[in-house]
Amino acid sequence: MGHDHAHLADRGHHAHEHERGARGFLRYLLLLPQMWRSDINREVVRAVAPVGGECVVDLGAGMGAATVEAAMSGATVVAVDPMPYMRRMLALRRQWQRHRATIRVVEGAAESIPLADGSVDALWTVNTIHHWTERDEASRELVRVMKPGGRVLLVDEDFDAPSHPWHERLRGRRARNGHPFENVDPDVVAASLSRAGFSAARGSHTTIAGRPVKLVRATR
Repeated sequence: MGHDHAHLADRGHHAHEHERGARGFLRYLLLLPQMWRSDINREVVRAVAPVGGECVVDLGAGMGAATVEAAMSGATVVAVDPMPYMRRMLALRRQWQRHRATIRVVEGAAESIPLADGSVDALWTVNTIHHWTERDEASRELVRVMKPGGRVLLVDEDFDAPSHPWHERLRGRRARNGHPFENVDPDVVAASLSRAGFSAARGSHTTIAGRPVKLVRATR
């Protein structure tokens, strides 16, 4: 979550169950270096452009690749993640950050964000849309927490695109087990956000940090 994680492509749709336990923990430890920093997360934060005084949400924050980047802006960053060991890792990482006072690490998911109504100026997520088991419910939850005019940027990498550097590596896994990222249609996600109450939502296929992605932008 919140990081470049093509290694998650062989997981089932109910990710919250599969990611718990020793196997998931060890997998994340092995991939810690590429989860610790992420060019895609960096570019997503730049696109959202948080500023001091704002409250922003890194949804599915993982180990905080985007959280620590956003905290440099002076905004209050709420890092939301459902997995205890991810939150523990990010809480530990937070202690070494110059802007640690602006970072909050909380338990939650797209369908349940532990923040007050109309309290968020901006929200983003990277490589987590495919985990949303109830997308319409998630869309309504995003509407609930966003301020009027609040901005949302949702991104999943497009591993089906031949230009993606992991495309060939994952081809066999897709054939055997399916591919949860395939279930993300940015136009369908944008339509869900529009139904929930976003005044402007649109999906697209584009490139971020040299990787093809499925992207959804929305404004409350």
